[in-house]
Amino acid sequence: MMNFSWKDYRTVCLLLAVLAMGVLFARPAEEQERPVYNLTFIVDITRSMNAADSTQDGRAVSRLEFVKRNLRDLLVKLPCQSRVGLGLFTERRSTLLFEPIEVCGSYAEIDAAIAQIDWRMAWAADSNIAQGLMNTLEMLQHRDGSVVFITDGHEAPPPNPRYRPDFSALKGKVKGIIVGVGGLTAVPIPKFDSRGEPAGYYTADDVPHRSSFGESNLDPSQIEGYNARNAPFGSAKVTGSEHLSALHETYLEELALAAGLRYARLSDAEALAEAVQRPEFALTKKVAGDVRRQPALFALLMTVIVYWPFGLRRLKNALLSIRRKVVGYAARTL
Repeated sequence: MMNFSWKDYRTVCLLLAVLAMGVLFARPAEEQERPVYNLTFIVDITRSMNAADSTQDGRAVSRLEFVKRNLRDLLVKLPCQSRVGLGLFTERRSTLLFEPIEVCGSYAEIDAAIAQIDWRMAWAADSNIAQGLMNTLEMLQHRDGSVVFITDGHEAPPPNPRYRPDFSALKGKVKGIIVGVGGLTAVPIPKFDSRGEPAGYYTADDVPHRSSFGESNLDPSQIEGYNARNAPFGSAKVTGSEHLSALHETYLEELALAAGLRYARLSDAEALAEAVQRPEFALTKKVAGDVRRQPALFALLMTVIVYWPFGLRRLKNALLSIRRKVVGYAARTL
């Protein structure tokens, strides 16, 4: 039986550690079944999303900036082979900027696209969330994956309830979630001039406080100045608080229920990752899994075996040296 000296023992361990490190450079991988996700993010870019009632790094930011920051943070939390698409909502419809693409290989492009989202991209000033959600589901109903519709639920002008869209034909055809953003306390909506520079805030006189589309949903006897042809909504001036904006959470929950979607409020990237990585949104796929952890741990173990006893020996010698010094000092002082 061959006997190794302590020096030989350490040499063998170091050789094994070097071999394990060599395996790391070969980037070993094996196919593993893992959940991946196919998500299309639709972001509300209407003007109420400029309301600064969100907090990031201890400072107040607009809802849109808060959404962008959390979407960018979410990208690194999604498993490779997941796919991400991006679209925008304003007025009554959504449009896709790009179809879902693989998140790891296209990370830089997706991140840059999210960073460049701006409210100035809006093609119209008003917003009807229900109609926009309907349009989004119609657009995505024949595609694979799930939709993540991000909005504060603020509509301008407030839609006539008589004409709320019927989601029954689309219910269950598209999986996904409505993500609400914003605070529950109403705050002013920033106003900008023609150059995009801040110009104060909207006032009650700047915005409509009710819809004048179609037939009124109120009893004509209760409408001041009602005229069936010329003034179906009456002649009285309408006042309200539509120049202020808050998260319309109850309304979004109702829309989610009607459309067969889930609802969640955006608080941070961790909560968003948990909301969109639900089991019902996952697709099981064989992906190349990184198995470099095993040889790396083995190399670390071999290195520890080499130096650990030596470290104990040095510690023991140091303690003995301290003991001798203490004993010698005590002997001299007695």
